[in-house]
Amino acid sequence: MAIAQVATYAHLSDADIAELGRELDSIRRDVESSRGRRDADYIRRTIRFQRILDVGSRVVIALSGGRLGWALGVSGLAVAKCVENMEIGHNISHRQWDWMNDPEIHSGTWEWDMAALSSQWRYAHNYRHHVYTNVVGVDDDIGFGAMRMTRDQPWRAYMLIQPLQNMLLALGFEWGIAVHGLYAEYERTGDRAARSAHTRALLTKAARQIGKGYVLFPALTMRRVRRSLAASLTANLLRNVWAHAVIFCGHFPDGAEKFTPEVLAGETRHEWYLRQLLGSANFTAGPVLAFASGNLCYQIEHHLFPDLPSNRYAEIAVRVRALCEKYDLPYTTGSLPRQYLQALRTVHKLAFPDRLLRAGADDAPETASERRFGLPEHPPAGAQPPALARRGLRTALARLRSQSSTMTNSANRSRV
Repeated sequence: MAIAQVATYAHLSDADIAELGRELDSIRRDVESSRGRRDADYIRRTIRFQRILDVGSRVVIALSGGRLGWALGVSGLAVAKCVENMEIGHNISHRQWDWMNDPEIHSGTWEWDMAALSSQWRYAHNYRHHVYTNVVGVDDDIGFGAMRMTRDQPWRAYMLIQPLQNMLLALGFEWGIAVHGLYAEYERTGDRAARSAHTRALLTKAARQIGKGYVLFPALTMRRVRRSLAASLTANLLRNVWAHAVIFCGHFPDGAEKFTPEVLAGETRHEWYLRQLLGSANFTAGPVLAFASGNLCYQIEHHLFPDLPSNRYAEIAVRVRALCEKYDLPYTTGSLPRQYLQALRTVHKLAFPDRLLRAGADDAPETASERRFGLPEHPPAGAQPPALARRGLRTALARLRSQSSTMTNSANRSRV
């Protein structure tokens, strides 16, 4: 099932983890000390670009009479919404730009252009998800409370429809995030009056978004209300599907591991770093695709340093990848289609009960534990990973694949 002993699974000693942590701390210090005008200019330039693209796209939709103009306007509006949500809103809310001391570009004041209330999202995401990344039963982002994404989550009959649930979540992703943040606040408060206040706040935000996107802007186009309304709906759907794909690529492809709550007991910051490395995944992207994804193609770097400026993730990734080489750790990445298809395979696969699945619960692509190496789930206190039969996790995984291939070939020869 999920990983209970992170060091054992990673095949690293306490000294290895401490040294890895110190090197990651060094990366943080280097970036923090070098933040400056070019970073501030980047976020201000991005905000300016997004606003111009948003307004320009709406003007094209309103003034053009043909299908091509409508399609161009909708495409531009969808891109503007993606940039606002992911490269601007998401990253500002992570306190990536608080160091600028600009009251307009600050995590405490920015309200993004989507249904979710940013203050509710910050608790659900920045705290529940980023502090307790992929800890089963603690991190609500594992399946978002609606789907089974690891075998540690018990199967229920309603999960047979989770492929359909996932499709609906993709189409209405902003609303799923909104409800997700609200429920996180419910769990935090427990007080009926406080819950009612959070509900009213979200409903107010949602009404404002609906009024702006589906009433005000279409009304401004006068005789082309239906055309503008269809454009707003289509752009929102495109934004939702893209955000869903980016998030799933970073959290649910093969190699993005899950953990039991036991890993949190006495966890040091350096051990937290290691859990982020093992629990996140990237996808390969050039500058344009990285920008469109809010630089969340660098999900590993984002989870290691969620409050460092997103425009620095590409240079951070070079150093993080080198550390993975040094400590023989996997650096989980692949093309966007590959990562997304692996996540979708898990969605469809885990809709069925475990008895119908082939791989074992400790050695499946979507769920793995230290027992896949024949190691005890709970080694004696103070025990270090075995010095023999391994060099590091990447070597250990390669050895497992080699053994599995050898056994398969032997079985095939015996049948012949």
